[in-house]
Amino acid sequence: MDTDNTVVKISNLVKEYKMFVRKKDRLIETVVPGIKRHGTFRAIDNLNLEIKKGEVLGILGKNGAGKSTLLKMITGVVVPTSGDIEINGKISSLLELGTAFNPDLTGVENIYQHGQVMGLTDVQIKEKEKEIIEFADIGDHLYQQVKTYSSGMFARLAFACAINVEPDILIVDEVLSVGDMAFQLKCFKKFEQFKQSGKTIIFVTHSVGDVLENCNRVIIIDKGKDIYDGNTKDGIEKYKKLITGMMEDKFKEENKEKDEDKEDYTIKDNWKQYFNINPNVITYGSEEATIIDYGMFNKDNQPDTMINSEEEISIKLKVIINEDIECPTFSMMIKDFHGKEICGTNTNVSKIYTGKCKKGEIYKCEFNQKLMLAPGKYTLSLSCSKFDYNGELVPVNRNYDILLFEVMSNKKIVGIYDINAKINFEKMN
Repeated sequence: MDTDNTVVKISNLVKEYKMFVRKKDRLIETVVPGIKRHGTFRAIDNLNLEIKKGEVLGILGKNGAGKSTLLKMITGVVVPTSGDIEINGKISSLLELGTAFNPDLTGVENIYQHGQVMGLTDVQIKEKEKEIIEFADIGDHLYQQVKTYSSGMFARLAFACAINVEPDILIVDEVLSVGDMAFQLKCFKKFEQFKQSGKTIIFVTHSVGDVLENCNRVIIIDKGKDIYDGNTKDGIEKYKKLITGMMEDKFKEENKEKDEDKEDYTIKDNWKQYFNINPNVITYGSEEATIIDYGMFNKDNQPDTMINSEEEISIKLKVIINEDIECPTFSMMIKDFHGKEICGTNTNVSKIYTGKCKKGEIYKCEFNQKLMLAPGKYTLSLSCSKFDYNGELVPVNRNYDILLFEVMSNKKIVGIYDINAKINFEKMN
């Protein structure tokens, strides 16, 4: 291995797990040599990978693709079935927080035990002790046994220990946001410090926004194999196709067939079949009309719930009228994952005259715009309403949080909305 540049080299890596149908099959294999009662699941399949010093590598893949298994083998938590892993440098993992902790020891004692596991001397740990204590910020609980800690305090101390040992390689798996908001801010600041100092970071997350913002290289794992290795932007597009590609191809083929047959498929289409519908959606209203179909579509008119904030998208809904309604209002609302309303609009505020809609008629409404929001996860709510005799807007069919989606962006955004300001700066004298 090139010790000047390569810090992780993986060659022909394989990890297999035995799969038993019944518990007694495992026992039979154990006590009777030569009898095979198991199948085999290959979590990692002949994977090769080199990671260079200073790279921030994002690992993407569907659930069960093998991402966490790979990280566990790099950290030594899991032993490969075959293949080689060469490491050049000290690794700190945020993968299994607190694995080196002894619940019967105090927080301070565990700081020293964790440091020793990481290969630090007592002198080196002493130099880091104050920084770890201040970062964890758990007060006098630090001098109590860890088994008395709440899950939040445990996570704070474990994170503080893991991230303050100055590793050469930092492994992060979906655990940057532990504790309250103030602690999360410290976590992300520390993560930024690691990036700025040129540390090698291996980053696994389901948030493509986090990958786009933090990583300069992406690999995609599918069924244990590396199917993409390259720049971040192209990697995210590849990942989007991986998780939605089959439905996009189906969407294109179905629409092509309908075009060729010259059918009016606006009514017959079933957009929502291409999306994962929120099982906890809240629906209510008078049911004088019903939202029967909906979806989010990218600039290429393909179903998509990973939205680029700088590209125009379309939100569509289809409504069947169950009773005659005078000028119904169609609306969309976007909320964050805490339920806070971020933005929205409707046909009424946009002065769209919908007219008298009669029983049995079907209408389509489209909202076309850029969602210039901060990277993150959001929910989409859709509704049909009407004005009653008192001029009050009352729900006919309202669907709260019907779709979940994610916004990603290459830009740094202050707050929750990108005002897209054009800034001029010049010297006056």
